[in-house]
Amino acid sequence: MSTATPQLPARYDHVGSFLRPKYLLEAREQKAKGQITPEQLRKVEDQAITEIVKFQEDVGLKSITDGEFRRTYFHTDFLAQIGGVEVGIPITIERPDGTQELAPPVMKVVDKVRHVKDIQLADFQYLKSQVSAGNTPKVTIPSPTMLHFRGGRAGISREHYPELEPEFYQDVANAYGDELRSLAAAGCTYVQMDDTNLAYLCDEKMREAARQRGDDPNELPHRYAKFINLVVAQKPAGMTLAMHLCRGNFKSTHAASGNYEPVAEALLKEMNLDAYFMEYDDIRSGDFKPLRFLPKGKTVVLGLVTTKFGTLEDKDELKRRIEQAAKFAPLEQLALSPQCGFSSTVHGNDIAVEAQRTKLRLVIETAQEVWGSA
Repeated sequence: MSTATPQLPARYDHVGSFLRPKYLLEAREQKAKGQITPEQLRKVEDQAITEIVKFQEDVGLKSITDGEFRRTYFHTDFLAQIGGVEVGIPITIERPDGTQELAPPVMKVVDKVRHVKDIQLADFQYLKSQVSAGNTPKVTIPSPTMLHFRGGRAGISREHYPELEPEFYQDVANAYGDELRSLAAAGCTYVQMDDTNLAYLCDEKMREAARQRGDDPNELPHRYAKFINLVVAQKPAGMTLAMHLCRGNFKSTHAASGNYEPVAEALLKEMNLDAYFMEYDDIRSGDFKPLRFLPKGKTVVLGLVTTKFGTLEDKDELKRRIEQAAKFAPLEQLALSPQCGFSSTVHGNDIAVEAQRTKLRLVIETAQEVWGSA
């Protein structure tokens, strides 16, 4: 593990996903109907990724992703490829007002968790081949906590894991460690783990749901900090490992609200991560006081620009909010980004394609005016 603190590529960044082009969505439908082969779909994905890489570089971003164009959901496509993990199918649920909502698939641990294949390697290699020199290809993967939080103890095989500690957490960490090592060997230096669970633990409804599953919402953040640190302990030297916290980003909706205070100490102080992407685009996220727990050597990327709606934020207001955050964490340890991706699932947010460009340009210009051109 590297003792040096790797730096983010710039003071401006983004979370990773972009709206899928129409021709890619059509190809995915054709693949689902058996009209084209997986290989044919991958060629279409390659074309779309080449285009979204150029888009990001033209906008001026320094960290470049594949837009998550090969995924349906930000988490299940990855987790389903870990040995011992089974992913159910999405179900439609009825809301009290009579509308319908698509519930995300549920993950279950049905066997010993293990790394059975290099999950992101080929995807990263293609991304890297498209990224210009001087820019950094970034890989986004779901946080390992996704294998515990939503199902709790009931979602993990008692036959294979009579006790969760330490074996379950260590097995998952080892699988993630193997994945990080395979990426590092291919030249990957920047990985972001997407985590909804710690943000959900800021919401009293979600905290109560955790209690109903038999977990203590006050204890869970600290347990997850130890869990994440088992992964960080296997991080290859020279790799930046970040975490994005999300309160839900499905079709411009959110799933949770609440100030970061219940998880801040475990998140910022106890987790040995390099950077945190934290949602702060509206009042759902509370104030900046939880940032007081940020130790030296770490960065918080403030997600002040929303990806849920197209209305453009005011640059002066963004600067004012950065000043507010800097009262609790040093300005040199802060950066700026949108609050989430533009399309955490294949369905996409209710936002125009061109709004992605204007939002990202706003982030870059604001950051350059606050921190300089770096």
